[in-house]
Amino acid sequence: MAKIKRDDIVTIIAGDDKGKSGKVLKVLPKDSKVIVEGCNIVKKSVKPSDSNPKGGFINKEKPIHISNVKKL
Repeated sequence: MAKIKRDDIVTIIAGDDKGKSGKVLKVLPKDSKVIVEGCNIVKKSVKPSDSNPKGGFINKEKPIHISNVKKL
């Protein structure tokens, strides 16, 4: 089994984003999950703050279980 590290290119083999590929942004070894660029995107609501005075929604990548990705 190949170890997946940050900046590796992987493809998604299961789930809603099956077939997509992208670069690994972060590895969470304690939870056995990875965050892949452009995959598993969700809308997150944010409250108004100094850096974002209007608030609103942002798109964010959520972690995917490491068993659902394959290193290219």
